[in-house]
Amino acid sequence: MLTDAQCKNATCPPDRKQARLYDSGGLFLQVSPAGSKRWFWRYSVNGAKKDMALGSYPDIGLKAARNARDAAKLKKTEGVDPIQARQVEKLKARVGSGDTLEAVARDWLARGKPAWSDTHFEREQRNVEKDLLPWLGRRKISDIEPVELLSVIQKVAERGALSVVERVHLTARGIWCHAVATGRAPRDITSDIKKALPRHLKKNFPAIVEPAELGELLRAMDGYKGGPVVRAGLKLAPILFQRPGNLRTMRWEDLDLERGLWSIPSEDMKRTKEQKANGQPHICPLPRQAVELLRELHHLTGGREYVLPGLRDPKTPMSEAGLSAALNAMGYKGRQTWHGFRATGRTILRQVLKYPADVIEAQLAHVGQITHGGAYDRATHQEERTVMIQHWADFLDRLRTGADVIPLQKAA
Repeated sequence: MLTDAQCKNATCPPDRKQARLYDSGGLFLQVSPAGSKRWFWRYSVNGAKKDMALGSYPDIGLKAARNARDAAKLKKTEGVDPIQARQVEKLKARVGSGDTLEAVARDWLARGKPAWSDTHFEREQRNVEKDLLPWLGRRKISDIEPVELLSVIQKVAERGALSVVERVHLTARGIWCHAVATGRAPRDITSDIKKALPRHLKKNFPAIVEPAELGELLRAMDGYKGGPVVRAGLKLAPILFQRPGNLRTMRWEDLDLERGLWSIPSEDMKRTKEQKANGQPHICPLPRQAVELLRELHHLTGGREYVLPGLRDPKTPMSEAGLSAALNAMGYKGRQTWHGFRATGRTILRQVLKYPADVIEAQLAHVGQITHGGAYDRATHQEERTVMIQHWADFLDRLRTGADVIPLQKAA
């Protein structure tokens, strides 16, 4: 057993690399020729000896060193390697500060923001600040029980936002997975409540997929008495069946009417931030009918940035409500939406005109999601899509005039 005096007066002979003075229970004081002194505790794991550093003398005195040894021994008796446990604690301190739900959520948002699109980040931030933090933000995340999280998410359903329930649950799952990865929660509790969540039956965007009904809609569009920009948008939407956000923000500088091409910049596509930065533009072929529409519209809006400018502020694109209001006014509310033209084109091209799914998905900017595993399939099917989109536009013309369509039988 060592004494305080022995520790204070300990030296190392100059001809040795170090000297060790042993206490009890594996504790020893190591002294260097330069006079520095450090405490170590020797123990074994599966027959392998390890030396755990306990601090420097005299900062750590004899009594404190023995207490540190006893604490490390206790961990070992519990089946925990004390050196590994200390390394984990250091990693916890490095990966993030704070162990409340709010601290973990803020850390998760900050780490995800560089890779997420702005829209995705804003949605996740809204879910955190509106639906999670007001109720559980100050709680230590490792102490939150599954039933508490379920109760909070049920509040989302109680205010009538059933469609948001699953999104908030996914946000919570991201936070808890981050908490587990950074050592601030023992496990992901969101999986415990998944089957107990209030259910929301998802509905597809209303879309007409019967050729005869589509012909009626096209004729109704031709008779629409709205402004020229809205009328042009109504005619372009079913021909090109691109996302509403892309169509309404179509820019003249992205069009090559001579070649019949619309190049949608990667940053405007529905992609992750990384995909937006590294992806190629989505090239949408323009059939003859679309080119003619755009040439006529150029006389009206060609001096603007956007092909379909807003009514109140021509420097901004048409609002998403523009075409929706027109469709509703024609009596198609609940039957056809702007976004629904994507389903209209996809369904009829596949089931009636028999085009390959991969070619149609490429036109929809869903390249590779059907058969080729996403990022590894970069085929654009440009030539096939050019033929297909012209065939589609010609088909719409025939539907508009009533040709090739079996009349609907009406009750007497």
